[in-house]
Amino acid sequence: MLKGSYVALVTPFKNNDIDYNALENLLDFHLKNNTDGILFCGTTGESPSLAGDEKERLVQFGLKKINKQKPVMMGTGTNNLYHTISATIKAQEWGVDYALVITPYYNKPTQAGMYHYFKAVVENTDIPIVIYNVPGRTGVNIDADTTIKLANEFKSIVGIKEASGDLVQLSKIVKYTDEDFSVMSGEDALNLPIMCCGGKGAISVTANIVPQKVHDLVDLCIKREYDKALEIHKELIELNNAMFIETNPIPVKESLHLMGMIENELRLPLYYLKDENLEKLKQILKKYKLI
Repeated sequence: MLKGSYVALVTPFKNNDIDYNALENLLDFHLKNNTDGILFCGTTGESPSLAGDEKERLVQFGLKKINKQKPVMMGTGTNNLYHTISATIKAQEWGVDYALVITPYYNKPTQAGMYHYFKAVVENTDIPIVIYNVPGRTGVNIDADTTIKLANEFKSIVGIKEASGDLVQLSKIVKYTDEDFSVMSGEDALNLPIMCCGGKGAISVTANIVPQKVHDLVDLCIKREYDKALEIHKELIELNNAMFIETNPIPVKESLHLMGMIENELRLPLYYLKDENLEKLKQILKKYKLI
């Protein structure tokens, strides 16, 4: 079953190429700090800025390094059905464990359109599919009824990364789907509330910099030790907020750079933090003794 703390891994760059030395060190960092799974080519990994051959090399490198020690997820969704099916088939062939398929952006599909879109992806692939619902980026929300229908009709749709912030919607999904369907938090600030509502884990930005803390919070929730989890939740509030002081992944990549783990390099149209936000971020990282 899909569960636990997955890191939405950044893609480190150096001189506009993927920095594989830094990537190897990041993966070692997560293997040592009990991250439960690795997501490549998500939003935090700057997937819109990666070419197809870069994605292949990145994921192949990651799979070889991880060597089945942890499950691997890959973002394969686009707003073009045939591109999505093609990318998902490739992920399946490479040995990826889960494909993360975002709701189609820009097209602004109806609920019926999204149902048939995911139905087409499922019917043309064999890999377990995780729906990614992030209305703030896509401009469209896949509602609870559509998600429930997909989950109950297609067993290869095994979960949803929920980043709508709507706990009522999320709770309805938990209630009306089977126990083996996993609702995963897509917002670090809501990891605890989502898991209290029946979520089974998180796909986390903050885990890039404090993987053990995020793992511990999620693990305590799985064990239903919510009082202990609440202490970690309160501890991480300021850090979680700092990761979204500007558009993700700008702050988390700056944080990893300040921690000495990657070069501070983004691909346009993303750009570096404003000076005042950089100072705020530094103060918070110092407070958490990360720099």
